Amino acid sequence: MKEAVQTPAAPAAIGPYSQATTFANLVVTSGQIPLRPDGSLVEGDVTEQARQVLENLKALLSAAGSGLNRVVKTTVFLKDMDDFAAMNAVYAEYFSEPYPARSTVQVAKLPRDVRVEIEALAERE
Repeated sequence: MKEAVQTPAAPAAIGPYSQATTFANLVVTSGQIPLRPDGSLVEGDVTEQARQVLENLKALLSAAGSGLNRVVKTTVFLKDMDDFAAMNAVYAEYFSEPYPARSTVQVAKLPRDVRVEIEALAERE
């Protein structure tokens, strides 16, 4: 049965979606943008924004009984592919081998005009 995951350690959903959902042994997160848990936006470059996004994912996965070490796939959305190397450096601080599969795409616009959004698929512990 599908269940919603909610935690105050990550930004609340601001529309008709869940922060994350679980189904069987899977956790699927909604795309996370660089909002702090209180809803305020992290300004600055993609490095600062990616760090907050990954902290949000870490909190959601923890609330769902998983963790970054259990992530099998991520999708990274970048406002500008020129930010790839900087985002990738932060990403490497949060994930270790075996790395999750990943897709990275440049998009025309992201919510709140942020530089990065990341979603994840993980297994539960």
